[in-house]
Amino acid sequence: MTAAANPVRILILGTGNMAASHVAAYQKIPGVQVVAGVDRRTDILAGFCGKFGIPDTFATLEEAVAWGEFDAISNVTPDAAHHPTTLLLLNAGKHVLCEKPLATNAADALEMAELARAKGLIGMVNLTYRNVAVLQKAAELVEEGAIGALKHFEASYLQSWLSQPAWGDWRTESQWLWRLSSQHGSKGVLGDVGIHILDFVTFAARSEVGGLSCRLKTFDKAEGGRIGEYTLDANDSFTLQAELENGALGTISATRYASGHLNDLRLRLYGDNGGLEVIFEKQVERLRICRDPDLEAAEWREVTAEPVPTVYERFVNSVREGTPTEPGFDHGARLQQALDAAERSNADQSRFLNVGP
Repeated sequence: MTAAANPVRILILGTGNMAASHVAAYQKIPGVQVVAGVDRRTDILAGFCGKFGIPDTFATLEEAVAWGEFDAISNVTPDAAHHPTTLLLLNAGKHVLCEKPLATNAADALEMAELARAKGLIGMVNLTYRNVAVLQKAAELVEEGAIGALKHFEASYLQSWLSQPAWGDWRTESQWLWRLSSQHGSKGVLGDVGIHILDFVTFAARSEVGGLSCRLKTFDKAEGGRIGEYTLDANDSFTLQAELENGALGTISATRYASGHLNDLRLRLYGDNGGLEVIFEKQVERLRICRDPDLEAAEWREVTAEPVPTVYERFVNSVREGTPTEPGFDHGARLQQALDAAERSNADQSRFLNVGP
């Protein structure tokens, strides 16, 4: 069946900065219509829908659900709203692509995953770095045994917006200040980008996190630790040791103080018969491999990767076919379990904890 014969109608919940990326991606997919937007901030909603030619607007999700003329939704609300809004949508029989993290705690994330499964609905998490072709290729190489059994890994997510103004002045702009304040729903760099680098590792390694220890750090950034209504108490950096379920051991870190890096991800995977290096820096992808017969000379060779479908394309295809695909709610819940364990470990002086209930 062609896309034109099987259209998918999308509703956008939340019309902040990230919502524009969702709409732009959907409007490139044949047979997809973005039919409505929802936001309590009616002036922002009107401007957003006018800009993208979205015909219908609703001030509340309840009004949109009562209208019901949509098949699926992109949930682009703040983190704390993901759980209640997604439950309402799933109970209304709608498929959901939810921004990361899936929820703010593992119990809520597991409830969302269980409900999507029980209702037979598509639930996916917008882990955008799954769109990086070299990450997908690295996962294929690991799965086919190209570097042997995985033993060790190193991963980092490097940002620098606390040390330079390329994306704006964090001291004066609410879009950045809320990310530094737990009272405004932030889980700090751990919750904001830690989930991305955890997914980067576990996807490429083909294994979930089995246990971890973590250290979180919040730096002094303003007199009295406060700017206006924002208490700047969310973590700015973390370092984490993790053991995967397949036995591999390694380190994962992230910071907003990585001067010289705007938004860069690095991953190195080492097996008993080779190594892989995955780099995504300044939107440029790179993949290298060292394996027999190059191990003695430590010679690394470039590996090419074909473009891959975006998360948005995979979500639409899953809705059309009625077949779940990754990254799904179950994986999102598993990542949230790891984030919860990281917070507990830090509170318990970095003690090593098993991931899970």
